[in-house]
Amino acid sequence: MKPQSDSILGNPWIQLALGVVCMAAVANMQYGWTLFVTPIDAKYHWGRSAIQVAFTIFVLVETWLVPVEGYLVDRFGPRVVVLGGAILIALAWVLNSFASSLSMLYVAAAIGGIGTGSVYGTCVGNALKWFPGRRGLAAGVTAAGFGAGAALTVLPISKMIISAGYEHAFFHFGILQGLIVFVMACGLRVAPSQLLATPPRANQSARSFTPLQVLRKPVFWVLYLMFVLVASGGLMMAASMGPIAKDLKVDSLPVDLLGLVMPAGIFAITLDRIFDGVGRPFFGWVSDQIGRENTMAIAFAIGAVALFTLGQAGSDPVVFVLGSALYFGVFGEIYSLFPATQGDTFGGKYAAANAGMLYTAKGIGALLVPIAAGTAASMGWHVVFAIATTFNVLAATLALLVFKPLRVRHFAAVRAELESQSTGHSAPGDGVEQQAPSNSLAHMSTSVISVPRHQLVDKSPKSRHRA
Repeated sequence: MKPQSDSILGNPWIQLALGVVCMAAVANMQYGWTLFVTPIDAKYHWGRSAIQVAFTIFVLVETWLVPVEGYLVDRFGPRVVVLGGAILIALAWVLNSFASSLSMLYVAAAIGGIGTGSVYGTCVGNALKWFPGRRGLAAGVTAAGFGAGAALTVLPISKMIISAGYEHAFFHFGILQGLIVFVMACGLRVAPSQLLATPPRANQSARSFTPLQVLRKPVFWVLYLMFVLVASGGLMMAASMGPIAKDLKVDSLPVDLLGLVMPAGIFAITLDRIFDGVGRPFFGWVSDQIGRENTMAIAFAIGAVALFTLGQAGSDPVVFVLGSALYFGVFGEIYSLFPATQGDTFGGKYAAANAGMLYTAKGIGALLVPIAAGTAASMGWHVVFAIATTFNVLAATLALLVFKPLRVRHFAAVRAELESQSTGHSAPGDGVEQQAPSNSLAHMSTSVISVPRHQLVDKSPKSRHRA
């Protein structure tokens, strides 16, 4: 796919802004769902666990098809994929408004998952390509739309559900969200190929790995496991904030913070979305400064403290609101740190497909959502919080003690292969593609790949033919 560079739309920041708006418009597909669970159950009495299966289906389909959608983006560009996603997300909520059976609810969830995945995977992958030198910040800003987008609509949706019924809210917001994404998609463009030739920075690979090559790397699977561990707790919280507040008997209790007074349930969901949105670019920026693994460990540890606090004192409305806000403020960073880390580790050429492949970990985490609902019903939410706390502690430990050393060895292996190629000898490997060929690599450090721009272009006919 050839890059499209209109004068204005070819600006990286314009592309980033379009992606953010698209992400904000689909945020309710995931984060607004919790507002509908109790009203649906009140009307049909299907049970929360059965209704939450729809959420699990949504996340599974959303995540497991993202690698396919990422391939389509790498092949055909972002516009067509997001246009299709816009139609599907509108259709999903319209179907939800008419759903009179669990099967219809599940079908709508699957359609919504395809649409949301098309938008999410495309926008994040596109941001990684437009900002190769600031992947943490770019992925964080893009993901912030998905994290904070629902904050603007939590109160309107809640009021519409109360005044006109949840069916009315599903229908009208579904149409509105789909329309916004459709319009924004028309402006999305392919990142210029020159950006992929940008010299890699510290802790970035000078080679691009295809998805099949990535799957053979242990460093990928450790990253994947950490994603599953942290995502499971966050998805449980996102899907169940309404029911949790109700079960802890704080949903309707007024909370006064800085002059704002709202019922604890709505207050918590609103603050959660704001903190979630702010945390994504913030931690993305922090990781650009102090390193991905160090930032992960800090964020996961803070998340563990927040979950532990909610498990011990969540029945206090103020603790519930502030504790959940703190948790989502550090949870959302996985959607900036993880794609940025995979882009750094495996190169930019296949960033959309590789980020989509990693994103399937979210689907694995979603499998625990109905299990969490069942566990809460039989044993209480404090048990669920304890399990999620343990997962966060384990992920923080893996980030520093396992993943960080693995990445150092991964970069060393890439450097060794590049050095071997530069001296004309073939090195053992799996044929990874060279993101930016280099003629002088002897001075690379053992932990980073960084080459001057003028040394990154091999002008020989053989090299051009090979590319």
